[in-house]
Amino acid sequence: MKIKFGVISSDSHGQLHKDAFTSRMSKAKFGDRIPQLVETTDKANMSERMDRVVERWRINGTFVEKRGVSNCAAYMNDPMRATFPQRWEEVPKGVYDPIERLKVLATDGIDGEVLYPNPPIQNATFFQSDADFELACVQAYNNAMYEQWYQVNKNFIPIALTPYLGGLEGTIAEVKRVAKMGYKGILIVAEPSEVVGKTRGWDASSHWGLDVDNLNYQLPAFADPHWWPFWETCQELDMPIHWHANAGLSFGTTVWKGYARPQAWVAVAPSSWSAMSQFMPNLVFSGLLDRFPKLKWVLAESGIGWFNYTLESLDHEWERRELWKHGVKNRPSERLKEQVYLSSWFEAEGVRAVQIDKAHLMWQSDFPHNPSTYPISQTVIEQSFKGIAKDVRERILYKNVLELYKEDEVA
Repeated sequence: MKIKFGVISSDSHGQLHKDAFTSRMSKAKFGDRIPQLVETTDKANMSERMDRVVERWRINGTFVEKRGVSNCAAYMNDPMRATFPQRWEEVPKGVYDPIERLKVLATDGIDGEVLYPNPPIQNATFFQSDADFELACVQAYNNAMYEQWYQVNKNFIPIALTPYLGGLEGTIAEVKRVAKMGYKGILIVAEPSEVVGKTRGWDASSHWGLDVDNLNYQLPAFADPHWWPFWETCQELDMPIHWHANAGLSFGTTVWKGYARPQAWVAVAPSSWSAMSQFMPNLVFSGLLDRFPKLKWVLAESGIGWFNYTLESLDHEWERRELWKHGVKNRPSERLKEQVYLSSWFEAEGVRAVQIDKAHLMWQSDFPHNPSTYPISQTVIEQSFKGIAKDVRERILYKNVLELYKEDEVA
């Protein structure tokens, strides 16, 4: 990776081209079910109702992402960051074109990005209809991100999606496939057993067109031994596991309907970022960290301020309940500090005080989403890293990303 500014965002979002799925999935097999942009005047498909023809992503016959065709509010010249492009031609090229993106990043003093999904993907994968359709969507996404971003410029590191509905063998096969392609990490939901049904205010059956009553599978819980071969494969391939934001978890509270849209967003965002604090005990007390000690877990867009309390409370419970007698052999803090990676973008106190090896802490800009530090990332960095030694600062800002994803630094 070419390094000029000494800053890599460990969490940003790469928009696929509008034809990414239609050009990679079988029209004969899937027809109009393929993810695609479709014109609509139905105000039910608009978070802000307007009297004009807009475009929305449609998957398996269901419209998704009512706000617009791309989540790029930080790059839409709106100080409130509440504007979303309503048609593809309104999406700035720097959102979906890697060469233009590099020019945008240079104005913000950033060298490269680790890329997570943007619309039409939600909650890390495609939970719709049937296994064949899900796998085709996932593979189209993984192929497109690799071809449109990583092969064009190595300063972008996309994270791969994983399929679930075709059984564990299919999940493992896709992980092996993307590893051979050159992917350096995979993105999963935190609790597979909860992805079908009502989560965080939306109903999967109506939101995705998923026929919940006629599903012929049930995904086992995160901690179930069913997943052990999957974890073993990821460990053998040195393929870090990634959880993004709330990772599909339903923690949170009902949002008051009287909020304006920008208010509603900030009312739920902080709880979303800290959802991992509530799920972390599952990772620790399932015994997975002990069983798979070389497997890495990356928490993106989840902040770091919650980590110290969670770390100390897990140790407290481990000691009081003598959990080493019940399968959790090592002190939770020891395993977490060795296997978990955190990311932060504005927490000055968090950077100074977080109880984790600074080799496991990374910086993020979250471009082009509305909480992004763009276009003042350098100012935010200076505020967040006051009093931080130069060598530690360099590790957090870019060297840890290079090391985690096995990328070489190029001047």
